[in-house]
Amino acid sequence: MTEQSPAIHIRELTKTFRIGLRRKRTEALRGLDLDVQPGEIFGFLGPNGAGKTTTIKILVGLLKSDRGQARIFGKSVRDAASRARLAYMPELPDFYDYLKPSEFLLHMGNLAGLDRATSRRRIPELLERVGLDPDEKRPMRKFSKGMLQRVGLAQTMIGDPDLYILDEPMGGLDPMGRRAVKDLIHELGRRGKTVFFSSHVLAEAEAVCHRVAFMRDGKLIRQGELSELLTDKLSPFEILLEGPAAQKDQVLAEKCQSVSPAGKDSLLHLAEGQRPEDLLGWLKDKGYRLHGINRRQTSLEDVFIRTMQDEAEGN
Repeated sequence: MTEQSPAIHIRELTKTFRIGLRRKRTEALRGLDLDVQPGEIFGFLGPNGAGKTTTIKILVGLLKSDRGQARIFGKSVRDAASRARLAYMPELPDFYDYLKPSEFLLHMGNLAGLDRATSRRRIPELLERVGLDPDEKRPMRKFSKGMLQRVGLAQTMIGDPDLYILDEPMGGLDPMGRRAVKDLIHELGRRGKTVFFSSHVLAEAEAVCHRVAFMRDGKLIRQGELSELLTDKLSPFEILLEGPAAQKDQVLAEKCQSVSPAGKDSLLHLAEGQRPEDLLGWLKDKGYRLHGINRRQTSLEDVFIRTMQDEAEGN
């Protein structure tokens, strides 16, 4: 049995642009290595300008790298055949705005090699799945950015590809729209599809991803299983004390990061790296009664910010 190729395989990918009148050299990608396995939901995360969109455009054939290689299911991205199993949605979808959504999807189905009967059967289902009316009569020029984003998601699904490459798929969506997109990504994952999406909204990625990678200034800073990244030994502690009196204790407030109410009791938030045992003796001497000690749940945003700070400090 032959080993299955990664859905995305990137090695030493480098891309430089020359910008402005002086043709200033800007490195968008600096030796990127990355693998995404079939069936994964993978978050490609970082601030604006980190190199996410450049990487995606190379993967889908819109840009050529200066050096390195990128493969889709074992085929070089410079081979048009590599795009047969993927669908792509850019950050700012641009459609034939005089068409209705159903007309546009019928055209996209034709480009995907579907016969008209199959496309007509699938289009109402796809529009409903992204929260649009299958009987919408307005041309897309009258749509909001969020509605166009939904049309873009529908067009990625018309050909039922194996790999979805989505650039900021939740941009411009309201909370209900973001929830619909997250549900859709979960559904694709359950069907064994591979989803590779970029984002700078870390909470959205945390809700759906199996693995994530952090990018900064064209470099891969950190990657890993979401569950491993969130099991962080440096996450701060919290101490629950009986009664609300601690909230007014100025000396105590200076000994920890903050104090907040927790029902009728008080919750002490310790600073990162601060140990509970450093406070326990003092609390006992002050007459406080301890209810419990817990580590605060680490979020992906916590991990990301700490990683970026460590990188900036050269750690």
